[in-house]
Amino acid sequence: MAKKKNRALPQTVGITAPGVETHAHLDLDDFSEDLPEVMARAKECGVGRIGNVFLGPQAYEMNKALFDEYPEVFFLVGVHPNDADKFASTDIDAMRSAFQSDERLKALGEIGLDFYWDRVPGDVQESVFREQLELARELDLPVVIHSRDAHRRTLEILEDFGWSGRPLLWHCFGGDTETAQRIIEHGWYISVPGPITYKKNEIAQEAVKAIPVDRLVLESDCPFLTPEPWRGKRNEPAYVVFTAAKVAELKSMDVNELWSICAENAHRFFSL
Repeated sequence: MAKKKNRALPQTVGITAPGVETHAHLDLDDFSEDLPEVMARAKECGVGRIGNVFLGPQAYEMNKALFDEYPEVFFLVGVHPNDADKFASTDIDAMRSAFQSDERLKALGEIGLDFYWDRVPGDVQESVFREQLELARELDLPVVIHSRDAHRRTLEILEDFGWSGRPLLWHCFGGDTETAQRIIEHGWYISVPGPITYKKNEIAQEAVKAIPVDRLVLESDCPFLTPEPWRGKRNEPAYVVFTAAKVAELKSMDVNELWSICAENAHRFFSL
């Protein structure tokens, strides 16, 4: 019989102040049976606000009511690059209307490019990315970027759009120090996910050491990318404290200090 792994609970990290988990997908079916318990655990572990990312305007309309009883949840919506082949011009109109009518919507995202999965042709992804950047510029919205195996092209498009100095958060950062520095030079923010806790993730760990702490925020990207010691299990917002602990270790900081600064950064970026 296999020995059961003894995993630390997130409460043991010792977070003492409310923080912000900037990127969750709590409207997915993974949380359909226990959302109240997930939300309670997050609060118990020091997660004071959660950004729920709806993958397109249809998901937003269908699922926003799930959070009627959770005012601590703020919203993001955007068409993911892996869904770009399903994009319609009416999606822009739907998102425009949503942002104009729902004060819980704080940013357009996640949008960008994904060359890892090869599900949607690159030119289609780029076209949808550009249309959403145009909407963000029209409405003066922050954007949250998805870029997987596409950092160079994503940066080229953003620079071509003149996005330097405009509000942008690079979601799920896993790149090297050079990429991080290029992002920071534009005045943008970087969000660190659970894989920063993985032993073999030295390149991203070195990059995090070089990122100014006033440009960092934290995320779970749940139900994906679960940090150690819960790697292999469904991720949830409470586990973002393990990510905070690792980032604090890398930056030689107290975890509560790091947690509070990242929360301040998130409040500033999302206008919470």
